[in-house]
Amino acid sequence: MFNSILTGSTSTLSIASVLICMLVSVICGIIIALVYRKCQHASKSFLLTIAMLPAIVMAVILMVNGNLGVGVAVAGSFSLVRFRSLPGRASDILVIFLSMAVGLVTGMGYAVFALILSIVLSIAIFVLSKISFLDADPVYRNIRINIPEDLDYTNVFSDVFTQYTSKATVESVRTINLGTMYQIEYDVELNDVNEEKNMIDALRVRNGNLPVISGRAATSTAEL
Repeated sequence: MFNSILTGSTSTLSIASVLICMLVSVICGIIIALVYRKCQHASKSFLLTIAMLPAIVMAVILMVNGNLGVGVAVAGSFSLVRFRSLPGRASDILVIFLSMAVGLVTGMGYAVFALILSIVLSIAIFVLSKISFLDADPVYRNIRINIPEDLDYTNVFSDVFTQYTSKATVESVRTINLGTMYQIEYDVELNDVNEEKNMIDALRVRNGNLPVISGRAATSTAEL
């Protein structure tokens, strides 16, 4: 399992060895993509990327004669281009790095180890995504409240949050609707999740029945 099938320099590699590594890379990528499709709603283009990324990384490693430093720098920069302009889920980044790791392993010639790595970690990702003990705690919420520009937001909701939450922190304040309203964003820890509706109703009384949005905590921008 830990014996490389690639020996010698790039110029002396056999076609059969390279093809085996390429085939294993594609198989491993397909396994990861299929498992991830069962865990998350992912687009076909993203799943295709995951399926082919190990083979691409393998080719990069092969061409730099096994120099992991150069290979990781090149392959890593290409694989993370997607997240420069689009907000990505943490789970997306996870499977990208898993695909890269598989490509690094096959690029070094450890085909059997790459296959075992893909299967074991894919099963682990699937199992962990289906069980509930890693689910986000529902008491942590992100609250966005719109208020008129003439309402002092500093302490207007303090007593409401004191009643319904054990912690409330202002995360951001911004103007909306051409400056005619403010939107305040809070991260809160609820005393009782069953009292969330009563809290929202109390907030609506204070902000003149303008929109109040309650969602998962602010860390959901990188959600799993």
